[in-house]
Amino acid sequence: MREKAPTSQLPVSSPEKEIDESEIGSFKLVKYFSFTSLGVILACAVLLSWFISDNARTVMLQQNEENSRLLAENINQQVFRRFVLPALIRFGDISLRNPEQAEMLDSVIHSTIQGLKIESVSIYDSGMNIISYSTEKSRVGKKDAGGEEYYSALSGKPVSTLTCRGSVLSLLHISGEVSCVLNTFIPFHQLVRDGIEGKNIMGVIEIQKDLTSSYSHIIRFQGRIISVSLFLMGGLFLVLRSIVSRAGDKLEKRAEERQKLKEKLDRAERLAHLGTMIAIVSHELKSPLGIVHSTAEILEKRMKKIAPGSEELAAIVVKETERLNNIVLEFLDFARPQNMRIESGDLNITLRKVLAFIQPELKKQGISLITNLDPALPLLRFDMDMMYRAVLNITVNAVQSMPGGGDLMVASWREGDNVELSVADTGEGMSEEVRNKIFQPFYTKKRKGTGLGLAIVGGILEKHGAGFRVESKEGEGTTFVISLSIN
Repeated sequence: MREKAPTSQLPVSSPEKEIDESEIGSFKLVKYFSFTSLGVILACAVLLSWFISDNARTVMLQQNEENSRLLAENINQQVFRRFVLPALIRFGDISLRNPEQAEMLDSVIHSTIQGLKIESVSIYDSGMNIISYSTEKSRVGKKDAGGEEYYSALSGKPVSTLTCRGSVLSLLHISGEVSCVLNTFIPFHQLVRDGIEGKNIMGVIEIQKDLTSSYSHIIRFQGRIISVSLFLMGGLFLVLRSIVSRAGDKLEKRAEERQKLKEKLDRAERLAHLGTMIAIVSHELKSPLGIVHSTAEILEKRMKKIAPGSEELAAIVVKETERLNNIVLEFLDFARPQNMRIESGDLNITLRKVLAFIQPELKKQGISLITNLDPALPLLRFDMDMMYRAVLNITVNAVQSMPGGGDLMVASWREGDNVELSVADTGEGMSEEVRNKIFQPFYTKKRKGTGLGLAIVGGILEKHGAGFRVESKEGEGTTFVISLSIN
């Protein structure tokens, strides 16, 4: 079985596309603004998430700072009433080195902060920046642990600091773990009557509160906002990309259609001018050729009588004028408009007429004819004369491609809503480059050919709206397939 060669369609040139620059420019501008707007929306969404989370962080700080101050004031009153006054009455002075006093103070503070999420409570001495008491025993005795906050509270101004680590990246385990600690420094006032604070500051109370849980909620909330924004932007991007892609495909398709239409118009215009010129030249040549042919025939008859044996010279003139006349007729057929006479007919009848005409040449060249015509083909509406000429031209080309003999295969069959016919040979075949040019006017590889045969075939098939393809491979032969619509 022969390897199926690539197929070729009716002649369609493929020069570089010419696209409407203004339309393309507008489309690119719309595409640019569309994707830019997506980027702007995403940036705004990220900024909004940062603003919301920062605002939530500020609110968290304010609420917890207020709670810490209230707790510190409560600790202030509880310590003064339940520890300072009883210790002064019982021991005469305050000394946390005394285990009993230290235990009393520890009991008061733990009972005050019980059930609250407090990391530690520390009391600084008023004379120096040193921790006199802390629920974390390791901090007792540390110097300069309060920093500027200690001195600010010692002057009567409560101060809070928020130390947080971690970000949205912590949710992806890219950065460190999330942690957040609130330190509140308030002055430890001496109380006067009815729990009213006096002006005398006895020290500084530091309350350290762990806000990691609340801060983690804020970060997760921020992460959800960013995730939702990215999801929505991703969805919008895919939708926009789909719309832009479809618009681009439609624009490209329209540009291709415009280019093909322009090529067809240019080709039609060139052929019209060429046809006019050919018609004029052929018409002017036809009459002189007829005169030469008639004169040569008369001369041949006379030379048989006057100079027997010399009549072959006149016969050569007759033969060559007939060949020139056929060329002129072919030019005229190509140039003049062809009026179609559409009628209902059997395609197989046309094929049999062509095969009957070509039969003598097949015997002369030793070519075997193989036919497979479907007897159940439906009737088609076509111009019988034009289709005869088209099939005859293809068949003649097939015969000429097998000068040393071969097989000529002609078949017809129904394919869906179409009737197809094929003419195949086992001749020389052709390359892809040649196959793409065979329908161009005046293109031929034959020494005596005009190159108009297949160009005329292409015009006939275009008028019938027929599909057409060529399968060929060098050294293996060529197959022409024509497809005609039943409707």
